[in-house]
Amino acid sequence: MSRVFAYCRVSTTEQSTDSQRHEIEAVGFVVDKRRLIEESISGSVAASERPGFQKLLDRVEEGDVLVVTKLDRLGRNAMDVRATVEKLDAMGVRVHCLALGGVDLTSPAGKMTMGVIAAVAEFERDLMLERTQAGIGRAKAAGKRFGRPSALTPVQQRDVVLRIMVGDAIAAIARDFGTTRQTVMRLRAKHESQVLLA
Repeated sequence: MSRVFAYCRVSTTEQSTDSQRHEIEAVGFVVDKRRLIEESISGSVAASERPGFQKLLDRVEEGDVLVVTKLDRLGRNAMDVRATVEKLDAMGVRVHCLALGGVDLTSPAGKMTMGVIAAVAEFERDLMLERTQAGIGRAKAAGKRFGRPSALTPVQQRDVVLRIMVGDAIAAIARDFGTTRQTVMRLRAKHESQVLLA
């Protein structure tokens, strides 16, 4: 006979998994307390990196059923959810998601649902990337500079290069200009490359 497991996750310790447990029980799943895995961990953490989820994977066997209230309980994004469902399917574990009408995600209908969700997620990612690239293009065209501002003014940078050229120690230059050795070494490398190109 199939054993039923439930995985309930909340993002912070101030939150409770009670509502998830009640929701699972309300639709008729009977979950033994020993098969209820609860954890407080951010949804941005991949399922494979969640200690509670790893404990669940160690305990489930072929023929078991895993119930979750929402897809985000199974991973941080659509790709992670899909990988998690595929791993459970390969183990012979059926996965039911209540938010999707209780559909078994390892069934043909569930796999189709997962395919649609993955396609929508990829489409959203592509749109976001397209918008980001367009925004960067507009900003560059408007003359916006990217990255961290320089620690030294152009005049200070010239003075640092002059001191490097006369042989002053990198640490002494950095101390005198109130900056790091790495900043001085970057200026030295930039100056040397300009000299080579000249």
